[in-house]
Amino acid sequence: MPRIDIDAIEWKGGTGYPEPFRALVEGRVRKRLGDAGGLTQFGVNLTRLGPGSASAHRHWHENEDEFVFILDGEVTLIEDDGETILRAGDAAAFKAGVANGHHLVNRSGRDVTYLEIGTRAAVDRGTFPDVDLAFEKDASGARWTRKSDRAAAVGEEKL
Repeated sequence: MPRIDIDAIEWKGGTGYPEPFRALVEGRVRKRLGDAGGLTQFGVNLTRLGPGSASAHRHWHENEDEFVFILDGEVTLIEDDGETILRAGDAAAFKAGVANGHHLVNRSGRDVTYLEIGTRAAVDRGTFPDVDLAFEKDASGARWTRKSDRAAAVGEEKL
């Protein structure tokens, strides 16, 4: 089993979110450990959130499980039902298909470091309850849309 040299992997920022949704995650950086190990069925990231930043917009996935394990610091998990403080040694899991929008927000004055692990489903849809944003992935690729555009395309009332 090959050892991954974590120190040799660069911290990388950035996001796939389109404008104007990027600012929320500007203080998030990752080391993509799963990619470094050649994994294809699930992803593993060592993630660091700076003070005031979030892991993502609050979201849930139709086909991808997610798991986080806090290594250092304190972060607020925000879900549909409220907020929970997570500290080093705490974990949270998000089952695919459960419509519970969630994200982590660093409200502390120092960095938070955690592992994030998630499946890499070939087909998925991400729902973002707080913003007019949606994500779809299938054999033709991945794309961002607005929930209001998707609703209009299928004849639903515009959100």
